[in-house]
Amino acid sequence: MIKEHNLKVQNTLSGEKEAFAPIHPEKVGMYVCGPTVYSNVHLGNVRTFMSFDMIYRYLLHLGYNVRYVRNITDAGHLTDDGNVENDRFVKQSKLEKLEPMEIVQKYTVDFHKVLDTFNFLPPTIEPTATGHILEQIELTQKLIDLGLAYEINGSVYFDVEAYNQKGLNYGELSRRNIEELINNTRDLDGQGEKRNPVDFALWKNASPAHIMRWGSPWGDGFPGWHLECTVMSTKYLGDYFDIHGGGMDLKFPHHECEIAQAKAANNQQPVKYWMHANMLTMNGQRMSKSTGNYILPMQLVNGDNDFFEKPFHPSVVRFCFLQAHYRSVLDISNDAMIASEKGFNRLMDGLKALNSLEASTESSFDVQEWLKQAYAAMDDDFNTPILISHLFEAIRVINGAKAGSEKLTAEDISTLQNALQAFVFDVLGLKSEEESQGNSEKLDAAIQLLIKMRNQARADKNWALSDQIRDELLAAGIQLKDGKDGTDYSLN
Repeated sequence: MIKEHNLKVQNTLSGEKEAFAPIHPEKVGMYVCGPTVYSNVHLGNVRTFMSFDMIYRYLLHLGYNVRYVRNITDAGHLTDDGNVENDRFVKQSKLEKLEPMEIVQKYTVDFHKVLDTFNFLPPTIEPTATGHILEQIELTQKLIDLGLAYEINGSVYFDVEAYNQKGLNYGELSRRNIEELINNTRDLDGQGEKRNPVDFALWKNASPAHIMRWGSPWGDGFPGWHLECTVMSTKYLGDYFDIHGGGMDLKFPHHECEIAQAKAANNQQPVKYWMHANMLTMNGQRMSKSTGNYILPMQLVNGDNDFFEKPFHPSVVRFCFLQAHYRSVLDISNDAMIASEKGFNRLMDGLKALNSLEASTESSFDVQEWLKQAYAAMDDDFNTPILISHLFEAIRVINGAKAGSEKLTAEDISTLQNALQAFVFDVLGLKSEEESQGNSEKLDAAIQLLIKMRNQARADKNWALSDQIRDELLAAGIQLKDGKDGTDYSLN
């Protein structure tokens, strides 16, 4: 199927829509910047990850062998003031009175639970920053040896001016020049110790009070945020790979710094196609905890919020998000969600009607031309809004055939069944409410079985097994509640 398509993608690096030609035929290496797990994943992150889940799904559908790497940032994430004592993991651990790695575990579990709720495919590899400290130290030392990084007081910084003097052009992704950057950059990262305000940290010295720390040639410290993605992407995808994705907010400085680190170390561009998903707003305003215009993903699903009149099925949320192109700003509101629910239900009802249609001996609808246009939409930089418009055109014809105003042959019906199955469920990743309900019933049955096993273990005074069942269910987001009427559970 790959040869039948002329897929084009918008490359942020060139600023143009380019024909997609993987470095290795029929194989794709894709890296997407994952979450920083010091708090619940927010809805804007879900929109970004959903965009690349859709892209991953379509590449698989076309027949590509995709290695999809999405990292977990679980160390060394500073707040905007650059103060090492304000590491977000350390601050959150103090707020919740937990160890930093307990914070990491808690919010990594939350992240996976949320993405599973919205029917994301898991990545091929999901590496963590803390699992690659040695490689980050090695890359930092290599950049020092190349004269493109320097150490001050136990911290190591990338030398942007030295990099540019080699003609390597820091600022090429975001199209900024170094003079502009110097004039507009505050020294947030180095607290006055850097040679140049645009230099960024590769390794930060940890004070005696800093909890998350590792030994290095420059003393105890922790890696810079930008460094981890360069290390993990190149380790699993090579020095030059096909797609690097993330949110628009990561273009500068994070992705700019990734390019600089990789080019400095390997003397070549690290990525062929840079792709960026746009932001999510709510009620026409930026989502922000400080303004109160904020909602967590699960609150949209369970209805526990003051912005939406009812809870919404995860597939309705997914359908709403995919009605906007991944590079466009998406605004959600109560009205938008209600409209998406109606559209989603219309789509599901049409699929049911298709399966019960009686074939005609002639056709009033050119199914092959429709199929060609549907694929053309996805081949045009993954244009899901146009694809969805074609899906509704097919639903219109199906409803017409049911009413007798349209005619579809047996071959037409078979083609539509296969195509709609592929587009609706495989590519867009939607699920019918009946399918979700069936999965819920299976989950309940499995949990009830584990509760019975735990009750038997308690009766046998096998406390170790009893506690193991309880703790492993809790780690999976399922909390058991023992009461006088027996044991119940809740999904956290």
